[in-house]
Amino acid sequence: MPRTRADGKKTQIVVVGGGAGGLELVTKLGSHFPRADFDIILVDRNSTHIWKPLLHEVAAGSLDANLDEVGYRGHAYRWGYRYFDGALEAVDRDAKEIIIAPITDEDGSEVIGRHRIRYDYLVLAVGSVSNDFGIEGVKEHCLALESRADADRFRRKLLNQCLRVSRMMVADPNCDASVKVVIVGGGATGVELAAELYSAADALGFYGLEVFDRNRLQVSLLEAGPRILPLLPEKLAAAAHSELENLGVKVLPATQVVSATPDAIHTKDGKIIPADIRVWAAGVKGAPFLQAIGGLETTRNNQLLVRDTLQTTLDDCVFAIGDCCSYTPPGAERPIPPRAQAAHQMAQTVFHNIKALVAGKALKPFVYEDKGSLVSLARYSTVGSLMGNLVGGKMAIEGRLARFVYTSLYRMHLVAIHGWMKGVFLMVVGHVNQVVRPKLKLH
Repeated sequence: MPRTRADGKKTQIVVVGGGAGGLELVTKLGSHFPRADFDIILVDRNSTHIWKPLLHEVAAGSLDANLDEVGYRGHAYRWGYRYFDGALEAVDRDAKEIIIAPITDEDGSEVIGRHRIRYDYLVLAVGSVSNDFGIEGVKEHCLALESRADADRFRRKLLNQCLRVSRMMVADPNCDASVKVVIVGGGATGVELAAELYSAADALGFYGLEVFDRNRLQVSLLEAGPRILPLLPEKLAAAAHSELENLGVKVLPATQVVSATPDAIHTKDGKIIPADIRVWAAGVKGAPFLQAIGGLETTRNNQLLVRDTLQTTLDDCVFAIGDCCSYTPPGAERPIPPRAQAAHQMAQTVFHNIKALVAGKALKPFVYEDKGSLVSLARYSTVGSLMGNLVGGKMAIEGRLARFVYTSLYRMHLVAIHGWMKGVFLMVVGHVNQVVRPKLKLH
């Protein structure tokens, strides 16, 4: 494959963001392009990757992220790319460089100053952040589940509150102390977290909290819309609703939040819902730094507007994939939803299109294939619909089949970032770990 720069330098392809789409893309690029002529770079502010749909399990302690996360440095060596630790600050399209914010130590001292990385092709895959819709107190008093750090923080707060209640019960067996968790947002993240908490509560008795049981856990799930899981068929959403209530979750649809305080959530109809822990899972948007970054077009939610080739509207050399971009297919009323399957498909299209640009060939348009939606209710149940575009979202599945398909999605991700041999090996190790490792990760 010939060099593409007249100055003899390597063609530099930079991917910012090592989430589901970014890591799969950089794996494909690194394994395809020869290192002698191409320099593939991944930039991420974290040193490890964990599949975002698993964060609710990390938060509840059901999954030990130390065993399931992927270290970028070791992965980069295996797949032929370079990893740079850092957070994107700006894009200088005239110079074709990205600007990386300074890296500081825990005490605030500077480790690496602000610096630039040149690019020939740039892919922005920085994901999304929670959308608080400007509601008072949400930023200050609610937790989000956007990263491993967020999940660890939630788990520590949950355990501390369980320990506090357990201690109160030891001192006074007749006290009515409980752990009150309020989750705002009835989408997949909120529903899965609510169910996972009860699974974790069942196991706490094995870890020194003998007097604590699930009856001391009070979980409320608030949804502004008329029902939870709006992306699923109504029948399946109703089944999930019923399953959650059987577990003990108080499901409150058509409940709009107007403010959050340090000890409660306040709703539009005047309710005050006490909460020791408040989780915001009500919506996503692009990170604030993406707003008009590099002079590129963005939506009011800070998402980069892209064409059908997934190139940004104003620059052929800058692509965007995943939650940080907005693409509305021809004839569609809404943009592609922020799902892991969309990021996976976008990564494949951008990989093809970068190869086409290098070879001087025609690019192909991105065609989203809706494989359906699946929601795991911990070990209790799984519901979902498959092949949404093919059968109108009416192929409803639940129970063991749904659980098998849900697990298969993660296995496909493992194969995409590790290859078949190591991917299958990690699946086997995962089964072994389910037997030999503790049911809860508490430290």
